[in-house]
Amino acid sequence: MISCNWEKTFIKDGREIIKNYNDDGGASKRTMAYQILSAHNTSGNMRSLKLKFDALTSHDITYVGIIQTARASGLKEFPVPYALTNCHNSLCAVGGTLNEDDHVFGYTAARKYGGIFVPPHIAVIHSYAREELAGCGKMVLGSDSHTRYGALGCMAVGEGGPELVKQLLSKTYDINYPEVIAVMLKGAPRPGVGPHDVAIALIKEVFSGGHVKNKVLEFIGEGINNLSVDYRCGIDVMTTETTCLSSIWETDGAVREYYRIHKREQDFKELRPAGMACYDGVIVVELDKIQPMIALPFHPSNAYTIREFKDNAEELLVQLEKTANEQYASSGIKSRLTDKLINGEFYVDQGIIAGCAGGIFENIMAAADILKGGSTGSGEFALSVYPASQSVYYEIVNNGGMAALMEAGAVIKTAFCGPCFGAGDVPAHNAFSIRHCTRNFPNREGSKPGDGQISYCALMDARSIAATALNGGRLTGADEIETDYKKYPYTYHDELYKKRVYNGYGRSQPEEELVLGPNIADWPKLHQMPENLLIRLCSVIRDKVTTTDELIPSGETSTLRSNPYKLSEYALSRKDPAYVGKSKAARAQQELLDSGKTPDSQYVRAAEQLGGAFDGSLGVGSAIYANMPGDGSAREQAASCQKVLGGWANIALDYATKRYRSNLINWGMVPFTVSEEEAKLFETDDFIYIPGIRDEVLSKADSVRAYILKQDKAVEISLRIPAMTDDERDILVSGGLINYYSEK
Repeated sequence: MISCNWEKTFIKDGREIIKNYNDDGGASKRTMAYQILSAHNTSGNMRSLKLKFDALTSHDITYVGIIQTARASGLKEFPVPYALTNCHNSLCAVGGTLNEDDHVFGYTAARKYGGIFVPPHIAVIHSYAREELAGCGKMVLGSDSHTRYGALGCMAVGEGGPELVKQLLSKTYDINYPEVIAVMLKGAPRPGVGPHDVAIALIKEVFSGGHVKNKVLEFIGEGINNLSVDYRCGIDVMTTETTCLSSIWETDGAVREYYRIHKREQDFKELRPAGMACYDGVIVVELDKIQPMIALPFHPSNAYTIREFKDNAEELLVQLEKTANEQYASSGIKSRLTDKLINGEFYVDQGIIAGCAGGIFENIMAAADILKGGSTGSGEFALSVYPASQSVYYEIVNNGGMAALMEAGAVIKTAFCGPCFGAGDVPAHNAFSIRHCTRNFPNREGSKPGDGQISYCALMDARSIAATALNGGRLTGADEIETDYKKYPYTYHDELYKKRVYNGYGRSQPEEELVLGPNIADWPKLHQMPENLLIRLCSVIRDKVTTTDELIPSGETSTLRSNPYKLSEYALSRKDPAYVGKSKAARAQQELLDSGKTPDSQYVRAAEQLGGAFDGSLGVGSAIYANMPGDGSAREQAASCQKVLGGWANIALDYATKRYRSNLINWGMVPFTVSEEEAKLFETDDFIYIPGIRDEVLSKADSVRAYILKQDKAVEISLRIPAMTDDERDILVSGGLINYYSEK
C-alpha cells in the first residue's frame, strides 16, 4: 500500500526510480522544491535560506496578536497581500462582545495597513487562500499550521505569528535548506475511497518515525493524473500531520482548469521535476490499495482500515479505554467505549464534515450522492456539514446537493473551523464523533476533563461518514455500499467575495484609527535576558508528545487570544492545572527584584546553594520540561502564554515541530534540549541555575553548564541550544521579537 525508502533516491522525470546514477552534483537542484525556494531566497546561499513570501494569511485567533506585535515593532503598511479571515471566533460562544470586537479590529487594520478582510462565515482560511491567493511557483506564509497549497503548485508554510510579523516588517523567514522527500503516487483510488483515507494512511506510515519532520514533501508520479484537484487538496492539507515543513505537487491540465474556473489562469504554470532529480527519500503510495480508514483518538496516526477496526473492535476499544484513562488520570474520568458495541457493531454518536479538509465541494457532493434518498435517522446520531466557502455553499444549493443532504437529515452550517478546534458541535459526555477535519488530539472536540467532561473524536473521510450516517451511526466504510458517484461541474462565484470582502491591498490608509475593544490588550513589557538565570520547573510532562492544544487549549479560550493576560490563565489548564499558579509565583520574584526588593527566602536559598546571588545580575522565571513539545497547531500562544507568566525556557529531549521551537525563540524563551539520562532528574518545582546564559547565547555556544538543586546539592547538567542563527540569538537576549525590533 505504502512503502518508504529513507536513502537518497534518483527519480527521472518524476516517474522512474534510477539506481546507481552517477550524480554530477546538480540532481538535487532539479526538484520543484529547489526551483521555488531558490526563486524566493534573498541570501545568495541556498544552504541558509532567507525567504520572502508572496502572500500572508491569518485567521481571527491569530491576527490581532500579529498586528499588535508588528505595530509595536514599527509597522507602516502590509508589504504583500495579507488576508485576515474570520473562521475561528465566529461561533465561539463565551458571551460578550469579544468576537466581534476582534473582527472590527481586523477590518480597521485592513483599512489602515492595506489588507484583505474576509468577514465571518464567508470562507475558512485555507479555502479563501486556495481560491484567491495561491499561484503556481508562489510561496504563502500563514499563521495556521495547515497552510498547505502544494496541490495548486504553491509552497505554503504554517508558522507562529512572529514569523508573519517579520514578513510584515519586510524581514525574512530564515531556515536551513530542508531535505526533500518524494511522494510517488501510483494507480487510482477505489470507489468510496476519499482523500482523507489516503492522507490518514500516509500519516500512519510516516509520523512515528519522524522521517519527514521539517522536510518538504514533493508529490510526483502518474497517479496524480487520476486525482481531481479537490482530491489533491484534500490530501495535501493533511500533510501537516506528518510534521513536514511544506509540500509541492506536479501541476497539469487539471490545475490549469482550476485556475481558469477561479478566473486566475495567469497564475498557472506547469511544474515538474527537471529531468533527473535527487531526493532525500521516497514514499511510494499505491492508490488502488488504499482502503477507507479511521484514525482513532488521540492522533491522526493512530489509524486502521475501517475493516480492520471492525474486525478487532473490542480489543482496540479496550486499548483505547486504557489510553484514555491514562491520559485523563488526573481528572478521575473513567472511559467507557466498549459500551458502544451493540451486537458486535460499533455505533458512533455524531458525524461532521467541515473545514479546509472536509468542506471541499467534491467531498460534500460525494456525501450527498451516498445519502440521497436515505435517512440519518431520528436517534442520537447527528450529521452536520460545513461548506468551506460561500462559493461552495452557493454551488451545492444550485445543484441540489444541499437538498439531498437536508432531506436525509443533515444540518448545513456556514464556513467555520470550529469542529477542527473544539468550538463547534461539541459532542455529549462520553460521546464518539467521526469527523472529516484535520485533527483529533485530546480535547480538540471540545471536552473539558477538568470539569469531568470527556468525549472522543476519530477522523474519517466524508464518504465513510455519509455511509455511517446512512446506517444511523453504525460504523460503515464507503466501500461497503454501492453508490453512483457523479461528476458535478463547479462554478466559482467570485461575486460573493466582491460584495462582502474588503480588499485594500496597495491602498493603505494611515489615517484610519484602529478600533480596540475592551478585551484587546497590548503585550506586557518583556525583560531582556539577564546575565545569569534562576528558573523554576513549574511543570514536568513525561508524555511521549505534548501538543500545542495541551500547552494552551483551543475551543472557547480562542476568543481570549487578543488578551495575553486573560489567555495566559488557561496555559496547561487541561494538562497541569497547577502550572499557572506556580509560574505566577516565579514571576512574582522577578517583580520583587524590579521594585528593588528581595525575593522570597526559598528563592534566595536556592540561588545560594546553586552558586548564584541576587546582585543585580540574576533574573528569575519559570520553565517547563516536556519530552517532545509542540506537535500540532502553529499558534504562538502556546509559547507567548508561558512568556506572559514569566517563562524563560523550555527543556525537552527534542521539539516536535520547527514552528513551535521558532515560537519559543521569538517570544524570548530558550529552547533547550537535554539528554534522556539528565531528563530523569527533573521534577516539578526543581530550581535550575544557568550562570552566564546571556554571554553563552551570544558567543554561539552549542550548550551551557547549568546546575539543578537536588536534595540541597547542586548537580551539574548540560543544556544544549544547537543550530541557532545570529538573529535568533539576538532575539533571545533581547527578550523576544518585540524588544528586538524596538531596539533597532
